[in-house]
Amino acid sequence: MRHDPDDLPLGTKAGYLATNAVARGCIGAALALPYRWRVPFMGWILSRLIGPVAGFLRRAEEHVAMILPHLPHAEHRRIARASLDNAGRTLIENYSTRALLARQTGADIAGPGLAHLSEAAASGKPVILVTGHFGNYEAVRAALVSRGFDVGGLYRDMSNPYFNAHYVRTMQAFGGPVFAQGRKGTAGFVRHLKGGGQLVLLFDQHVQRAPILDFLGRPARTAVSAAELALRYDALLIPFYGIRQADGISFDCVMEDPIPHSDAETMTQAMNDSIGARIRANPEQWLWVARRWRTDEVYVD
Repeated sequence: MRHDPDDLPLGTKAGYLATNAVARGCIGAALALPYRWRVPFMGWILSRLIGPVAGFLRRAEEHVAMILPHLPHAEHRRIARASLDNAGRTLIENYSTRALLARQTGADIAGPGLAHLSEAAASGKPVILVTGHFGNYEAVRAALVSRGFDVGGLYRDMSNPYFNAHYVRTMQAFGGPVFAQGRKGTAGFVRHLKGGGQLVLLFDQHVQRAPILDFLGRPARTAVSAAELALRYDALLIPFYGIRQADGISFDCVMEDPIPHSDAETMTQAMNDSIGARIRANPEQWLWVARRWRTDEVYVD
């Protein structure tokens, strides 16, 4: 949830300002480097400096151990650190809008989903492209934009309003409309969809009050909104992924078959199964620091 800076308590405001100053300093230092250096540099900063100090490495390691208990402890630590490295690389790639767009112009997109997307766009049928915090989904969005698709997205404001202000600008710079979660943003999102547009939704984070579905073999609250929108507006629901390659800066772009329409929970479980298979194949590329498996909240209405 976004906060108005003027309404923040003084201590909270000071903390957000300090955090944003550190983040902007790291991002600015990285952007001063050539692209082939800035991407691994930011991965190192998050995985070797910020992650351990902030407790992100420990939390990610605990989640890896919970889902992959058969692996040795050293492998849990390696995956957790590599996950933070991927997150740092993704962050600076998304701030390097022109460079990433240039690299992804004309990039190959594998899988049957691209043909379905092209057919839908030609006929004016809406499409919801679903993915998660895996690899870098903006690499695929950039490749689609270079092909002439007007791919928009719905995003969740960050709690730190100072960081949120400049991070949102990076999403807008890729092309295609972006909408903030909330009444006004959702209305714009729906208008774009009803007009036959294409929109990206990330579905792999915990959402309060959402149905509990299976995610990597554990119960996890999962928003069914993407499936509900697909059913309501007869939109294709296509999973897609930008899978980071061994060189650390290139991607395999993949678009899977559309998920068949049935009911919202069945379709969302299929989405969970899709990204779950990707995570098990490349666990280093998912955001293990996320608190994905919170299912025991107590609500008072």
